[in-house]
Amino acid sequence: MAKPSTAQRADALIAKMKAARGYIYPEWEFAARQDPEFVETYNRIYELGLGEGKHVSAKVREFVAIALLAFRGGERAGLVAHMERAIRFGATREEIFEVLETCLIPGGAPTFHRGLSALMEVKGDGAK
Repeated sequence: MAKPSTAQRADALIAKMKAARGYIYPEWEFAARQDPEFVETYNRIYELGLGEGKHVSAKVREFVAIALLAFRGGERAGLVAHMERAIRFGATREEIFEVLETCLIPGGAPTFHRGLSALMEVKGDGAK
């Protein structure tokens, strides 16, 4: 059996990432086409960090990601993507709202506001 070409390897990786996340940023798609081995390694770390854990569910891990992205001033698209992913893992809009309320004290009003702005773009079923 012939070894897959770099393009085939990149296409398969991009499809895998989209299926697992529900999205892929254009920058990561570009990177996968440039160096699939590097992005495969990144993707493995992503899966270990944001997938189902031994003690913490993927939904809760997404809550942590949402809080950190809101605090850091992450792009709204990233916040929306992680909120939608949390919903796919069983989160409700109400749970995400409570996560944002929790962010207000340690992260300040700007963190809360950024999170709310993203949540307003998320529909209940996780689709835009």
